[in-house]
Amino acid sequence: MKLTRETIHLRTEGGRPSFHKITKDVQAIIDGSGIKNGICVVYSGHTTCSVITQECSYDETYTGLEFLQQDFVEVLDKIIPVCKKEGQYMHPGPLLTEFSASIGETKQQCLNTDGHLRSALVGRSVTLGIIDGKLDMGEFGQIYFIDFDQTRPRDRHAAVQLMGE
Repeated sequence: MKLTRETIHLRTEGGRPSFHKITKDVQAIIDGSGIKNGICVVYSGHTTCSVITQECSYDETYTGLEFLQQDFVEVLDKIIPVCKKEGQYMHPGPLLTEFSASIGETKQQCLNTDGHLRSALVGRSVTLGIIDGKLDMGEFGQIYFIDFDQTRPRDRHAAVQLMGE
């Protein structure tokens, strides 16, 4: 049994949720590992980010989101509105705001409650089978890393852990 872990580095945009198609990156890690049959876990340690599998819808909005991604964002906007002002949600409170200031974040950057709630609802990982050295996802399946924190661009990473033979 072989176990390996690698990281995919990403830069998110800020201003709207950032979607990153990472399927090819994950497959490259599998190819380099030599694992032919096993399990692949792709996850985010960031508390405002998610990892999902979804169909690529190819068509894009003028802002660069695939149509299915835009639909997803609009559904989430109805369930969890974007945090636009202090007091809209209980979080962030004064203690978190004080701590955040001590590490260089502005008060505006603390207004990311919607990102935390969306990530908790959607989930931060996916587990996929590896069969004959390939991800078991179907013809249209893709892996997407999503950063729901819209307050600013950020450097993020997705972890890929493989187990198999």
